[in-house]
Amino acid sequence: MITVLRLGHRRGRDDRISTHVGLTARQWGADRIVYSGEKDTGILDSQRDIIDRWGGDTEVEYTENWKNVIRDFEGLSVHLTMYGEKINERIEGLKKEFAEEEDLLIVVGAEKVPRWVYTHVDYNISVGNQPHSEIAALAVFMDRIQEGRLKEGFEGAEIEVEPTEDRKITRELDEE
Repeated sequence: MITVLRLGHRRGRDDRISTHVGLTARQWGADRIVYSGEKDTGILDSQRDIIDRWGGDTEVEYTENWKNVIRDFEGLSVHLTMYGEKINERIEGLKKEFAEEEDLLIVVGAEKVPRWVYTHVDYNISVGNQPHSEIAALAVFMDRIQEGRLKEGFEGAEIEVEPTEDRKITRELDEE
């Protein structure tokens, strides 16, 4: 089971980024996405709408007490930060631990991440030690930890993309 914890969402400022964190987490197989920071029912509703239309069973929720999510998590916990250890130096060991633990918590920040996070997760990992997008970090990390296994075939989908070489085609599945 994979849980993604989005820390410190700020309404108005982080709407698009937080939405894309959720989209990325879902596409790469997260079972649960937890938002913290300012409560934003719009983000939660948007994520649930995507799941309803595009399928899948990813749980989406909000918490005021994100520390409990980290503290109470039983499994491997990883905070993605540009200040962390380099992913290329740690990924093989992380894959082994994930296989043993079977549960993974991935923490992704928005505003300045409190020092508490750095000291209460198992690993602080960077995909690069320069400023970069948390969406990119999440996608790279989830791809690497799962050895390139992208989630496909979302149950309950009402709509799906038909891959093409040169245009956008979607299909309503209710009509078939």
